[in-house]
Amino acid sequence: MDEIAQVLARYTYAIDTGDWDRLDEVFTEDAVLDYTSAGGIKGSRAEAKAWLAEVLGAWPGRLHLIGAASVEITGDEAVVVASFTDTLSPSRQMILAGTPGLIQGGGYYHHRLRRTELGWRSRELVEEQAWRTIT
Repeated sequence: MDEIAQVLARYTYAIDTGDWDRLDEVFTEDAVLDYTSAGGIKGSRAEAKAWLAEVLGAWPGRLHLIGAASVEITGDEAVVVASFTDTLSPSRQMILAGTPGLIQGGGYYHHRLRRTELGWRSRELVEEQAWRTIT
């Protein structure tokens, strides 16, 4: 379970810091990432990395929090559903809560993980956006 929690933590750290190559430590090479519920793409790991770098560059202040996670392990496969909240800010400096461009939201990450020789890796991510506010 701790190894799977580390996969989720690496994902949020990569997204929040813009360390897109760290996603290689989260996803298998053949992984499919689906951000369509949030208006994004569904594509390969490489396509998702390029898309995330392009889109999230407009919000240098990013923070994800992973909440309760349900983990079901069967052999070398795991199904994980984890709640999340995120904030996207147009600045890394202190700004007023009503500043245009501030986005907050939340939902669920649905992962299908596989145990590999490098540890657990996600082979599929589906983001299920539950709510979003934009100022």
